[in-house]
Amino acid sequence: MVEKLEMKFSFINASPNQDLGEEERRKAIASFPPLGILYLAAVLKEKDIEVSVLDQPAKGFTMEDTIKWIEKEDPDVLGFSTFASSGRTAALISNEVKKENSNVIIVFGNYYATFNSERILKKYPSVDVIVRGEGENIVIDLANCLENKGKLKDVLGITFRNENKIISTLDRPLIKDLDSLPFPARKLIHVDYHSVIAGANVAPKKFTSMVSSRGCVYKCRFCSCRQFARNKWRPRSVQNTMEELHFLASEGYKQFIFVDDSFTVNQKRVIKLCRRMRKEKIDMEWICEGRVDNCSNELLREIKRAGCKVLYLGIESANQRILDYFNKQTTPEQCRTAVKTAREVGIDVIIGSFIVGAPNETREEIQNTIEFSKQIPIDFPQFNILGVYPGTDIWNEFERKGLLNGEEYWETGTSISKICQSTVSNQEIRQMIHDAFYDFIRRPSFLLKQIARTLKSQYRMNIIINNLSRLSSIKENIRSVA
Repeated sequence: MVEKLEMKFSFINASPNQDLGEEERRKAIASFPPLGILYLAAVLKEKDIEVSVLDQPAKGFTMEDTIKWIEKEDPDVLGFSTFASSGRTAALISNEVKKENSNVIIVFGNYYATFNSERILKKYPSVDVIVRGEGENIVIDLANCLENKGKLKDVLGITFRNENKIISTLDRPLIKDLDSLPFPARKLIHVDYHSVIAGANVAPKKFTSMVSSRGCVYKCRFCSCRQFARNKWRPRSVQNTMEELHFLASEGYKQFIFVDDSFTVNQKRVIKLCRRMRKEKIDMEWICEGRVDNCSNELLREIKRAGCKVLYLGIESANQRILDYFNKQTTPEQCRTAVKTAREVGIDVIIGSFIVGAPNETREEIQNTIEFSKQIPIDFPQFNILGVYPGTDIWNEFERKGLLNGEEYWETGTSISKICQSTVSNQEIRQMIHDAFYDFIRRPSFLLKQIARTLKSQYRMNIIINNLSRLSSIKENIRSVA
């Protein structure tokens, strides 16, 4: 291995798929820092490799803006972090880049790339290499290979084109010791990030994201995390996580979100972390997600004491039949108990996430879930239409049964209700959840409870003060489940 590699990497977090016109200049206020490429940038910087990063949606860059940025940076390797929502945007940009500079090596990574590696290389000649799965060790191996004119077939975890033949190397083993990784290179991006719930910015102070563990051991059929992380969960140590929290505090951050795939899977670890946060006086407000079967009174009490202000709970459905189809391994009663306990310990904002539109889900079952959202003491519901994407068990099932044409939907995914004959059409489902959200927030009992909770919560009061100009334009954000 050489001491220093004389090459430059540039990374782009691509905007959602759309016609990249003037309207895209709107900055994505709800976006979080793209931790994946910031980790890649950090490991490259440790090797003294020059790196630059662009978060296209957060900067509000158009296609033209992005091309100009790439020309200015003039990288040897251009990497894109891609999801189903942004893969085509990345491909279009790569096409334009290669027209002007055929020598730049273009690399795709993340979920979209991992599960569509061969399809991408077949469709887009501008893309040279696909990095599959976890990328930190792969990107170092790839950099060394390119610098030393080695053979790509010797780099584990990639798919590439060689004389019109597509070659996939063996998977690279997952990183066992996450503490060995440097902290994400956040300073490479100059963006004020925030988090939005129901149209309100709930993180108006200096905000970022962080991850304390990777992967998930559960097997929810609508989620691609299990395949991406090979059904493994790996935590960082509490000590290493605390070191990053102290670093963030020293950098002036006041709010953050844990973006772990399964933050509460080990309740003892979370409790230990929260007690350390209190003991070492980490004075930051934060957001996390949790499973309803991993929400003991002790855990919820400790995250509240440690500064957790917003808790997302994956409730999904009020119907056991649908939960079983999702392989969620939870019950409606567990959902009810988790929300009640979170309310009792004083979590400031509780968000319930719901999924409707499962195969053959009836109108009555969808309505049952909508009514359930009103019966439990959450602050806001987030209704999602079931989407199907490469990497999920539902995609695999539908493709295997011939119910879905993978070649038609692999780039964007689709909602089940669009391709599956059901008792409820996609259009009707959209109307039902549109009405459900506004019915939810217009209830007099809901409004009175929200006023009472806000008067007792300094955090909620600050949110209202910081969002006075936005309250008149609260809108629902309906999105498919990735």
